[in-house]
Amino acid sequence: MALPKIEEVRQLSDEELAEEIIATKRELFDLRFQQATRQLENTHEFKHTRHRMAQLLTIERERQLNINQSSSTSAEEA
Repeated sequence: MALPKIEEVRQLSDEELAEEIIATKRELFDLRFQQATRQLENTHEFKHTRHRMAQLLTIERERQLNINQSSSTSAEEA
């Protein structure tokens, strides 16, 4: 399985992004639980899931900053 592409994440809507973040957090929890009970066979899934979480949170933060910048520039112009 290849690492997920950032372009795929950028195409998600805000609602889909929030749902994906929740699902990825749940998946990380499940992976940690499997590792603790020694049921995890593919340890590289941690890397992929953490990478995916970083992408999701980065895009979410970019959108927050973009909204804040656009609202602050319009407030300064008024």
